[in-house]
Amino acid sequence: MERVTEQAIFSSTTFREEREADWARLEELLGRAERGSVRRLSDDDLRELPILYRSALSALSVARSTSLDMALVAYLEGLCTRAYFFVYGVRTSFGQRVASFFSDDWPTSVRRIWRETLISFALMMAGTIAAYLLVSSDPNWFNSIIPGSLAGERGPEATTEALRATLYDDGGRNGLGVFATYLFTHNSQVSIFAFALGFAFGVPTALLMVYNGAILGAFTALFVERGLGFELGGWLLIHGSTELFAIILAGAAGLHIGTKIVFPGMDTRLAAARRAGRTAATAMIGVIVMLMFAGLLEGFGRQLITDDWTRYAIATGMFVTWCAYFYIPRITNGER
Repeated sequence: MERVTEQAIFSSTTFREEREADWARLEELLGRAERGSVRRLSDDDLRELPILYRSALSALSVARSTSLDMALVAYLEGLCTRAYFFVYGVRTSFGQRVASFFSDDWPTSVRRIWRETLISFALMMAGTIAAYLLVSSDPNWFNSIIPGSLAGERGPEATTEALRATLYDDGGRNGLGVFATYLFTHNSQVSIFAFALGFAFGVPTALLMVYNGAILGAFTALFVERGLGFELGGWLLIHGSTELFAIILAGAAGLHIGTKIVFPGMDTRLAAARRAGRTAATAMIGVIVMLMFAGLLEGFGRQLITDDWTRYAIATGMFVTWCAYFYIPRITNGER
């Protein structure tokens, strides 16, 4: 007799009739939300949604435990899944996601690769010093280090006045915007290579950092030998404080992946590379943003601003700004 009574209580028909109105109401609210009209939901609607969700979830549990018809169980599973993503899912707009990237994601990823950043910087400096010493001792090394297409009219054969002119003259280019676009493209390619080559255990990335430093060192030796070291510093750093920082970070991102592949710790190499790749990729997206700034400074600021001290002031300001942006939040938040 009791068994018959239970069957009557939990029959699919009775079960559905008792709760169908709530399910329909939940479906109606979810339908409005999924059509992008969440803002049209009233405060009462928003308070009602989690209540209806828990009620549907309870009904699903009963339906499963009492072996009601499978069609009803499937319906409730679908309804509860939709409600779960609305009640507990992350709902952020594109603008909020972009704001989160600049306020948290990017600086956090840069702080996480601070060791690789120091290594990348050291590799670049090693190349700079080595090339500087080589070119200072024998100018013929300049042409061995710098490709002719990159050197242009800036070579050992150029006169001092010609070299000085390259620091303050845009070379008669028409349209600095085109020049800035070219430089942005070139520097982006260098940075992407430095990042992508990290997957080969970081070795090519390290070599690329050294070579970029060698280019810097060769140019510096040439101009210093002609007594134009101070002028070259202003010409280079007005954009280099951002550009070189970006390339160093790109190298650090590549080295981060490479070292995790070589030393995965307790993880598999694939898992370690995947986790390192997320951090490095976030840093790389920011590097592209930095290179855009550098391109503007190089294409416009450096060509339009010819006073050495103003160039140095802008370079210092940019470097301090980047360092503050990346590293002061770490101190403030007490991160390690």
